[in-house]
Amino acid sequence: AQGQAEALGDGNGEHTRATATWLNGVHPKETEGADVRAGMTADQIAAAQLGRTTPLPSLELAIDRDFLVGNCENGYSCIYMNTIAWRDPTTPLPMENNPRVVFERLFGEGGSTAERRAQFRKDRSILDAITDDLARLRREVGAGDRARVTQYLDAVRAIERRIQLSEQSDTELPELARPIGIPEAYPEHVGLMFDLTALAWQADITRVFTFMLGRELNGRAYPEIGIPESHHGISHHRYDPLKLAKLAKINTYHVTLFRGFLETLASPPDGDGSLLDHSLLLYGASLSDSNKHLHYDLPLMLVGGSGGHLKGGRHLVYPRDTPMTNLLVSQLDKAGVRLDDGLGDSTGRLKELVPLAGV
Repeated sequence: AQGQAEALGDGNGEHTRATATWLNGVHPKETEGADVRAGMTADQIAAAQLGRTTPLPSLELAIDRDFLVGNCENGYSCIYMNTIAWRDPTTPLPMENNPRVVFERLFGEGGSTAERRAQFRKDRSILDAITDDLARLRREVGAGDRARVTQYLDAVRAIERRIQLSEQSDTELPELARPIGIPEAYPEHVGLMFDLTALAWQADITRVFTFMLGRELNGRAYPEIGIPESHHGISHHRYDPLKLAKLAKINTYHVTLFRGFLETLASPPDGDGSLLDHSLLLYGASLSDSNKHLHYDLPLMLVGGSGGHLKGGRHLVYPRDTPMTNLLVSQLDKAGVRLDDGLGDSTGRLKELVPLAGV
């Protein structure tokens, strides 16, 4: 359950809170301003530990644009619905939906491996000069401006760290054609983003990613599977059998696209297995009954071998009030990420996901 997605004294905002609490179990601050507050998400906790030796600590992806004006809920900033990744309680991370931008972030602007590595070296020399200038500026400005300069300098150093790790890596970068932009067709767009993610994992550019297949309140239709109506409209089905059948068809469609990604991960060898054997992915939705906006009995799927630490092929049902964060904490455990203080409203770990005997 996502107990912190309930109103808890706040007003309307079921979709907003469902998104904002998805990976942290923290009730978001009700505000329409820039003073948003939620909680550091599980992916960023993983990125802080697993991303220390990769060029990108994490990758945040989406399909829908993040500037959909008018598709937000009264009382809440649109920021809450535009991302599921929070670096800390006040820093939501933008989700990128342009494959070309993702490609260049992962592999640089050059076409060949040599060209991309040359670009990394050029970028590093530019950043060296910027860092020196910022360091001098920080010594000359007042205390208030010094904090802002320090924040910017930290961001520059994060980019510099990525370049250094890219130069040190002996992994051969894939030769790829740079995507032109955003595909018009939904399945092509989703497939391209999944392919880029798989390549990033294969090249060990990042080990953590989040991906929003659909933003809350989005009005997307799926004519390619015979559904011209809005997804959100269908989700308020009032238990009409025809609408329920269409909703099931959309859910099946999404899972089929996700299955394609899993099949891609199952191909490349990785140690004593495949990438999928050494991965652990969470797929799911933030509402069970969308007609009533229920935040419990959530449909969640944990996929991947986690290096032999997870037994699959099981359907587990938990008591209604079991926090979803218990699953997230257990997933982090499987990935070798340790938490000292739990996560959001977590109350423990799921005993059914304890390490397999002999592991």
